Amino acid sequence: MARKTSYHHGNLRAALLKAALEILEREGLAGLTLRKVAARARVSHAAPAHHFPTLKALETALATIAFERFRDAMATARAAAANDAAAQISAAGEGYLTFARENPALFRLMFVESQLDWSDAALKEAATASFQQLVEITAPFADQLGLASEADRAELQRLVWANAHGFAHLYIDGKMPADAKAPDLARFLMPAKSPPRS
Repeated sequence: MARKTSYHHGNLRAALLKAALEILEREGLAGLTLRKVAARARVSHAAPAHHFPTLKALETALATIAFERFRDAMATARAAAANDAAAQISAAGEGYLTFARENPALFRLMFVESQLDWSDAALKEAATASFQQLVEITAPFADQLGLASEADRAELQRLVWANAHGFAHLYIDGKMPADAKAPDLARFLMPAKSPPRS
């Protein structure tokens, strides 16, 4: 009797990714194995090798999905916000935190360098698109601060990224109140106004 499978039309790759995402959500990165994925997808333990010859290949595909969703979370939040620098950076921060809060295991996986194959074109494309959100929200502040060189603008991007990323990690590690919101970076990036002259 043929073993019953949970995927349709031969879409094994999609079934394996769905199973892997479910395991990752429930058990975290430490609980993810190819054998568990195969069992959850109800296929033979050798079946994943057709698409994912190693666990790293599977994790790379999961991280690609994660970066795509991560980018969408920030872009969606920004699209709903006012089109000014302060509102855009605030919205992106909330999108960043929302993704981390709703997908803690995926969020952690995205930034575990040793787990991923960064020569993978799809992963690089998805990560670059996510990073572009950071470039876009920091550009107006770089202009206002008079940061003209690429090095200075990159330093501002790293500053904003470190703040948002650190806050998100503290949140999912239980170090922030459950109702905590992303920091209002615009308050600290806006050039201080000179007091009126008497």
